[in-house]
Amino acid sequence: MGRLIYSVVCSLDGYLADENGDFSWAFPDEQIHRHANLEMRGISLQLLGRRLYEIMVPWETDPDLAADSEVGAEFARYWQDSDKIVYSSTLAEPLTERTRIRRSFDAREVRTLTREAPGDVVIGGPTLAAEAFRDGLVDEVRMVVMQVTIGSGLPVFPLNQRVRLSLIESTTFDGGALGLIYRVLCDA
Repeated sequence: MGRLIYSVVCSLDGYLADENGDFSWAFPDEQIHRHANLEMRGISLQLLGRRLYEIMVPWETDPDLAADSEVGAEFARYWQDSDKIVYSSTLAEPLTERTRIRRSFDAREVRTLTREAPGDVVIGGPTLAAEAFRDGLVDEVRMVVMQVTIGSGLPVFPLNQRVRLSLIESTTFDGGALGLIYRVLCDA
């Protein structure tokens, strides 16, 4: 049985991108990229919103990106080897292999997919993750908190609800960013 993991890179003040959609400050250095690669090893399925999916597509379609470094090539392999479901009302067909499109989020389907997955399931994109949080599906949150504040923009947790978390692990990277892993606590 897999776990549903919300994975995100964010600013210290809790944003994924600024008001203009800029997230250039979030590009990982080699150490953080290696950390991301380690986390990708156990992932068998990715659930993605359309915007995040379109950002990630070049890891499969642009051979120069993967050839840029050993760590990049490794990440590209993990990306290409995992199944993906993209939630979009506008994307007509997949842009990558091993990819299916769903028009809307179905909590029952995600619960079943997570339970039957041979590895963990990662959910990416805050709007999509908010739906999974609302339905009580998220088991774990993995964040890399970059050493920058941006003031406003797209929040990591676009929720109108409280989510209780328990810290499992923290890592301080050489450049000052933090890697944090939290277990989602159930209110019962």
